[in-house]
Amino acid sequence: MDNNKHYWFPAKSYGWGWGFPKTWQGWLVLLAYLAGIAAAVVFVRPEARPIEFYMIVGALTIALLIVCWFKGEPPKWRWGRN
Repeated sequence: MDNNKHYWFPAKSYGWGWGFPKTWQGWLVLLAYLAGIAAAVVFVRPEARPIEFYMIVGALTIALLIVCWFKGEPPKWRWGRN
């Protein structure tokens, strides 16, 4: 069995969570997330419809976190890479 998994998002060195992507798939996911936020700003207009805007941003963020959870290193609190 292969113990060297291919993670899209490496764990942060300090704290809990993930850092910047290390594969093209991870970068594609991150760019899609940012494009979704930009599209929401342009098409939903947060100053005119703030509830819809924040719902879209929340849904995009939850989707990003789900991808990070399944395609990233297992999250745990870290105090450095020693």
